Amino acid sequence: MFDSVLIANRGEISVRVARTLRTLGIRSIAVYSDADAHARHVMASDSAVRIGPASAAESYLSVERIVEAALRSGAQALHPGYGFLSENVSLATACAEAGIVFIGPPISAINAMGDKIRAKRTVAANGVAVVPGIDGTGLSVDELISAATEVGLPALIKPSAGGGGKGMRLVRDPDEWATAIAGAQREARNSFGDDTLLIERYIERPRHIEVQVLADAHGNVVHLGERECSLQRRHQKVIEEAPSPYLTDEQRALLGAQAVAAASACGYINAGTVEFVVSGERPDEAYFLEMNTRLQVEHPVTEMVWGIDLVEQQLRIAAGEPLGFNQADLAPRGHAVEARVYAEDPATGFLPTGGTIQLLHEPAGRDHVRVDSSMVVGGEVGSDYDPMLAKVIAWGSDRDSARRRLHLALGETVVLGLTTNIEFLRVLLTDPDVADGNLDTGLIDRLVASRPATAMPPEAAVVATLAQLHALAGSGPWSDRRGWRIGDTADVCVRHLNPDGGVVETRLCDVGSGAWNATVGDWSGQVVATQEGSTIALVVDGMTQHFAAAVTPTGVWVGREGATWHLAAAPNHGARRDATAAAGLTVTSPMPGTVVSVDVAVGQRVEAGQTVAVVEAMKMEHTLRAAQVAIVREVLVAAGDRVALHQRLVALDAADD
Repeated sequence: MFDSVLIANRGEISVRVARTLRTLGIRSIAVYSDADAHARHVMASDSAVRIGPASAAESYLSVERIVEAALRSGAQALHPGYGFLSENVSLATACAEAGIVFIGPPISAINAMGDKIRAKRTVAANGVAVVPGIDGTGLSVDELISAATEVGLPALIKPSAGGGGKGMRLVRDPDEWATAIAGAQREARNSFGDDTLLIERYIERPRHIEVQVLADAHGNVVHLGERECSLQRRHQKVIEEAPSPYLTDEQRALLGAQAVAAASACGYINAGTVEFVVSGERPDEAYFLEMNTRLQVEHPVTEMVWGIDLVEQQLRIAAGEPLGFNQADLAPRGHAVEARVYAEDPATGFLPTGGTIQLLHEPAGRDHVRVDSSMVVGGEVGSDYDPMLAKVIAWGSDRDSARRRLHLALGETVVLGLTTNIEFLRVLLTDPDVADGNLDTGLIDRLVASRPATAMPPEAAVVATLAQLHALAGSGPWSDRRGWRIGDTADVCVRHLNPDGGVVETRLCDVGSGAWNATVGDWSGQVVATQEGSTIALVVDGMTQHFAAAVTPTGVWVGREGATWHLAAAPNHGARRDATAAAGLTVTSPMPGTVVSVDVAVGQRVEAGQTVAVVEAMKMEHTLRAAQVAIVREVLVAAGDRVALHQRLVALDAADD
């Protein structure tokens, strides 16, 4: 076994790998960019090596710097985690040349499975069913369109190299082919350096089910059952579980056998995942999708159900040890569900967010709940990397108990300082279709479209005001917002901007013993408040509600049961902030990121829906379009510029139709 391993990654996966290394008595070595100098994964490892500036291309995606860090630190082996260079042949080759063990499959297996087109051919030759489609290698856009008509509609365009939903386009109308192919090629080229496309028949109401495999260098291959990964947005997973509630024992045995056949077809060694698309109408129709030649984000649900540490198995296999079990020795126990916590706003189409983590509470210590997290108080969440912050995983003796346990654990997860998807995850877990196991990859889109936005309760404004008063209490009488005087206190009146940009006015009157008469807009009532640290307990009509609050220079963050609200200080004594009215027809960035392209020029006429600019954030492109017919008055940015949330990009003037 190795005595030192470099973890060529960041965030929660680096923390998680370091945990197993520590258990086995192996020295863990982290790498970090300038943006991650004080990150949690750095603190979780025994030592750390700087590899470059914040840009992933100059740090986490640099094979040369990663290998140099491994050599400089004396690492015997390198664990790539997932994402970044985890499936990169150049890194595996460079490790071999430097005498460093790459904790992953052979280079030949990465080559065979890293290209979706070659992967389909490889597994099909070994009897594995594949989705009907075409190979776009060497074809022009016109040739691709012509060949795609044979596949039929609907069809899914995806990059041959890479995954994670990047570059994927769903085409339902033949008029969409040219735009969809061009966009997919551009995003694939930017993300993977390869714009080769694969076009496949799109399976309606598909379920995404994958099988975990382990293979050693002695010819042993086993599977550890399947994971249901059908709850996705933008082709990226949100909630995963094991086992799938959809399959019968006979169907899962067949899928496991297909996964083993796929792994055997490419001479696979180490941990890997074989992904299948399964018809939501006919579970016997299961097609090979791709093979991920690495550890998966969702591996904890398999670990909790099968009782096997997959990272430990990766290490032992890479060290040349045979598997200590065969298929007959393995049996699942119970059910596990995982939720991914993202820095994103479901109310704006899951656009990435960012900010500084002001307050953090994770449900550590709860029975059968596991948290894999990269978060720390004071940590900056920017647009340089993937928006996933943590995973919360729960186990139960059956699916329903695991689901309910996860729902409670997410309610105890508090992240203040930026918008996350925690509240949405809790809503998703209680959706009737999710509770019944009626899943497909389009369910989240339908739920978002039908679900009204969550209104901020008036109690949140009361808590924000009380938190500000408490924060100022130690600053002396001159800072007391209650109008300090010798005899008594005056009413408190504070105006905030709510998350929608409107003004909310809160008026409080101290009536003693922790009680306040409160008025927020049309709502009024008496509340009793007690505060301990960052937690405020508010009793309203005999019911106690617990809120978390963090006061910042820009306002107050308030959270309760996964929901968070940011109440900013209102300018001009409560004048309503209306960004749209103030900016006219100005196109602004919906998130912090980088301008990929500006597609208009000053004086140009644009039509409603026409692309004005494209902004990239956290590895995803976002197209910004004109809301109506207009004339471009001013272009304020250029391709390559870094932009902030709501920064003005292009100013437009209304034009006659």
